[in-house]
Amino acid sequence: MRMRSRPAGPSMVRSTISPIGAARPPISSMKASYPVRASITVVCSIGGWPLRASSRSSHWVRPSSVRPSTTTGGPARILIQAIGMRRARLAALPCSSRAISLNGMTRSYHPHPPLWSLGRLDRLGPPMAEATPDGLADGYASELRREIMRSEIQRVQVLAVVLGVLLVVTLTAVNLLPGLVRSMFHGGLTWRVPLAVIGPFALYELVVLVVLRHRAAQDKDFSRYARFANAFVETSMPSAIIFVLSHHMPAEAVFGFWPPLIYFVFILLSTLRLDFWLSLWTGVVAAVQQFLLVWWFVPLEFITDVPAHSLTYNLSRSVVLLGAGAIAGIVAGSLRRQFETSVRAAAARDRVTNMFGQHVSPAVVDRLLASQTDPPSEMREVCVLFLDIRGFTAQTRTRSASETVALLNDFFAEMIDIVDRNNGIINKFLGDGFLAIFGAPLADPKAAANALAAARGMLEAVDRWNKARPQSTLRVGIGIHLGEAVTGTVGSPQRKEYTVIGDTVNLAARLEQLTKETGSQLLVSSSVHRATTGADGAIDLGPLPIRGYDEDVRVWKVV
Repeated sequence: MRMRSRPAGPSMVRSTISPIGAARPPISSMKASYPVRASITVVCSIGGWPLRASSRSSHWVRPSSVRPSTTTGGPARILIQAIGMRRARLAALPCSSRAISLNGMTRSYHPHPPLWSLGRLDRLGPPMAEATPDGLADGYASELRREIMRSEIQRVQVLAVVLGVLLVVTLTAVNLLPGLVRSMFHGGLTWRVPLAVIGPFALYELVVLVVLRHRAAQDKDFSRYARFANAFVETSMPSAIIFVLSHHMPAEAVFGFWPPLIYFVFILLSTLRLDFWLSLWTGVVAAVQQFLLVWWFVPLEFITDVPAHSLTYNLSRSVVLLGAGAIAGIVAGSLRRQFETSVRAAAARDRVTNMFGQHVSPAVVDRLLASQTDPPSEMREVCVLFLDIRGFTAQTRTRSASETVALLNDFFAEMIDIVDRNNGIINKFLGDGFLAIFGAPLADPKAAANALAAARGMLEAVDRWNKARPQSTLRVGIGIHLGEAVTGTVGSPQRKEYTVIGDTVNLAARLEQLTKETGSQLLVSSSVHRATTGADGAIDLGPLPIRGYDEDVRVWKVV
């Protein structure tokens, strides 16, 4: 689908959002989150000369990041920031604000293969932050496949460098030390021999490296069968060198020379595949090929005084290679399990952060992770705090979008820190205000006291802010109420959010709004006043009419 803004004046912002991959279901059948390819093109004119800058990215669009609505009032870089695209090239362009319609944005389910089915060429899954209890394995498997691909690329890079150095050293010795070469090889050795043997393998590794990087850039996996075939080809390189050298020098000397040692290089690097069976397969190929070459070129005897002709001696060499492959497989499996543990822990932490928002204190996250279960849906006593910046909308008219966002970020950073220190969580940001919860999702018998302490800390922080920034003074209104509310996670399987619902939330919001009429900064309900000693000295404003309530509500002004 395409969404275009209407050009107004010399500047225009055009955005295109389309599904990734072929054979996608119709738009009408799309239901869950799915990867899209989004491009933003900003066209501006300066002095009559058009300038164009484009940004293109494949990513997962989150419902919380780009909502199916019309975004207005901000420059193009705000939209680009919202959908997680790089905006460095666009930030410098003097483009005016435009309305960019995102109506009708839909999402479709994108299946993933099982965790251990790494042979499919599916696109990789959503980021870990989007993982839900049902989709946790998908995001985990996707991240694991990415890590395996990165390790594979690293392994091939090392092999390409090793083969390149080996080829250069061999060619240099053949050309600069002809006497030494003639003494070691029958009739000498021309430069064509190492080039014909090592060169194709070095070129093969370069081709594999290009293919791997291309598939990684396309977010595609690498076939498991191709991995085994690649391991066979790579491990056959020392065998090819041994086969060629056995025609230029005594076979017994070849097996005591350096080519058989290269088997261990391939076995060692196989640990980067993070697959026990691939490492074991590498050891098996090395052991079998070396023994077959010995059997072909060396007359073996079961009992002999010459170790090089001993069947037991040469068989033990192959057994060592097989054992090295098994040990490398154990190491690879251990590395994989450690990575799996790290990814699962990160996925669980991201799931908590995704459910409760990014502004949850580390202590709360750790306690939620320790419980290992989602918070139940229940009726519980919570203390709700609403904060709103007074007159901030009018201030935005004299500031640019970037200045407005920067000011809010700086201010909220202090407020979030205060809430965290008092065992609360920021549940929602509401433009120039927010909703904070105390006593949920973790029970807190001092929820009201902590909420009041947080509110006092916020007012003190506002005073410090105004003294330090006389050109950007702010006024706030805070309302707090303690009572029972329904708590739990709501949303779809793809996106859930922890929330509180009920009259407690509504009354706290009404108290915050009432601060405008009473000229107060902090109002609390009677339940908060009774539950705290910090409210001593508060001024009783008496029962006041509250919009939406039939009876007046007793309100206290805290100074």
